[in-house]
Amino acid sequence: MNPKLCLNTSTIKPQPLMEKIRLAGEVGYDGIELWINDLYEYIGQGGEISDVEKALSDHGLIVPCCIAIRQWGDMEGWEYQLVLDEAKRRFELGARIGAPYIVATPPMGHCDLERLPERYGDLLKIGRQVGIQPTFEYISFFKSIHRLSQAWEVVQETNDPSATLILDAFHNWNSHTTPDELEAIPVDRISHYHIDDAHPAKPAGTQTDPDRVMIGEGVIDLKAEIQCLRQKGYQGAMSLELFNQDLWKKNPKEVLQRGLERMQALLQG
Repeated sequence: MNPKLCLNTSTIKPQPLMEKIRLAGEVGYDGIELWINDLYEYIGQGGEISDVEKALSDHGLIVPCCIAIRQWGDMEGWEYQLVLDEAKRRFELGARIGAPYIVATPPMGHCDLERLPERYGDLLKIGRQVGIQPTFEYISFFKSIHRLSQAWEVVQETNDPSATLILDAFHNWNSHTTPDELEAIPVDRISHYHIDDAHPAKPAGTQTDPDRVMIGEGVIDLKAEIQCLRQKGYQGAMSLELFNQDLWKKNPKEVLQRGLERMQALLQG
């Protein structure tokens, strides 16, 4: 197993976009997951996407995925069409910076789960038009799709060979995903893997994004997940994804160095 070791920029969220790219490159990450809202903000402040492309190239960084398209599972009628229009804009921007995938986040609240495969299929069609694949996400503290097994059902029921999902160590643990559920996902349906750890003082099922902690400082059996991915022959990206406000206050370069070292150690173990 030799995945590309990447940074999801939520890990150092307060930093400006170009600083995130610089730090990831200087520390030695292979790639960086960018948020579309960061790109919108950069453009809104007078920046050019060509500047972002140059920075990525100068630092030798790939973009394994960008984040995200939301509300596609919530809206109806003309509002749904607006969501699809926004999806196309986001997809085009993600494709422009070379991302093969963009995250499709499910609804936060309760929704009609039966319509999600068709809706996800609509996103896949738009993605084919612009050259990027939306990849399905499950969020352990959402009320819609909060388990890996549910996400896998949506991917299968979409009946599209390009349908994929994201694996996420935190969401697996927080939603009590079993080893059998993880092993059931074919490797060619895994777009990439988010790695993180869970707060040691809070039980599974009660944690949300800010409870993620640095790899090796929580309670997730990350070695077991890595072993499962290794047995599958997974060779995609592995991205450090934390939303911890305590880490945001620390020296960002030191945080990134520690994260990269922890990922490397897990792979060597």
